[in-house]
Amino acid sequence: MLLLALLVAGAFAWLGQWQLSRAVISSETVAKPTESVVDLQTVATPGEPLRDVVVGQLVDVQGTWVAGDFLVITERVNLGVTGYWVAGHLSTGDDRDDPAVAVALGWSEDRKTVERVAAELNADPGTSVVEVTGRLNASQGPEVPDEGEDPFELSTMSVAALVNIWPDMAERPIYNGYIVAGDAPDPLTTIDAPAVEEETTVNWLNIFYAIEWALFAGFAIFLWYRLVKDSWEREHEERELAGSGLRIGAGRVE
Repeated sequence: MLLLALLVAGAFAWLGQWQLSRAVISSETVAKPTESVVDLQTVATPGEPLRDVVVGQLVDVQGTWVAGDFLVITERVNLGVTGYWVAGHLSTGDDRDDPAVAVALGWSEDRKTVERVAAELNADPGTSVVEVTGRLNASQGPEVPDEGEDPFELSTMSVAALVNIWPDMAERPIYNGYIVAGDAPDPLTTIDAPAVEEETTVNWLNIFYAIEWALFAGFAIFLWYRLVKDSWEREHEERELAGSGLRIGAGRVE
């Protein structure tokens, strides 16, 4: 009976452990579809908000850089250090109906470095078609500059603000997000853009099931204990009765 009770309790304990493991779903055990590179136009539509499921998606897009539209984004933190980004305007085609996308090219702690890189790119961005691969992020909100500050200086990667700065953007479609390039031009540092971590979720129903299985396992041991205790008490009572000269008959004491 003890072996049977331990076997049943072990089975219940295993079921409880299985329910508990199902209750907590960690992002480490979930496949991340965002880490497969896909074409930008398959996950985003120009002029429409990005869906939550595609924020952080690795994408690639082909286009040409627009001369004069490279600029500096301030107050950009990279691996705990505050610095600057160089952002560019990538046109995905020559026609005005072809959408544009903002790209964060790279980071530097030194402002003079990013200003020099932006000026060099504005002077000669190149006319050949380039392919940009990086992580897609949602547009940040624009910030109103303080009094006395340069109104064209940006501290956030805001597509709405970029549209107002870049010329000839009134009727041109643009993606409502930006790409953090996976490779930065020299002497800039590649911007750290890790995969978006999925939040850990807890399924309380599975936790309650795990508690129930634990109670069942304890009950199996308790049932064996009661059977043994009842048997011991009966044997002890029979020995006491035998010592007093009595014996237990069928339904009566003689």
